[in-house]
Amino acid sequence: MNPIPPPQGVPAPLAPRDRALMDAARSLEAAFLSEMLQSAGLGKTSAEFGGGAGEDQFSSFLVSEQAKHIVKGGGIGLAQSLFEALKEQNHDA
Repeated sequence: MNPIPPPQGVPAPLAPRDRALMDAARSLEAAFLSEMLQSAGLGKTSAEFGGGAGEDQFSSFLVSEQAKHIVKGGGIGLAQSLFEALKEQNHDA
């Protein structure tokens, strides 16, 4: 009897060591996306409805959380590429 493969889009469970590598890759992708979103102007206060200095201080936290949610939703594929590179480098060592 053949086991049923996981459905498309659902990744197979990772070994604990690979899970740590994937977590690191997702963190790197989230940091990259956060920087790109800030460079694109996300989180900048508008003159009309700006919250002042307090909003300016905490807008980076909002952008960081938005980047994490983008990664959680599938991201841009950077985490998978980083994971494969880290895994290859780790297994070569």
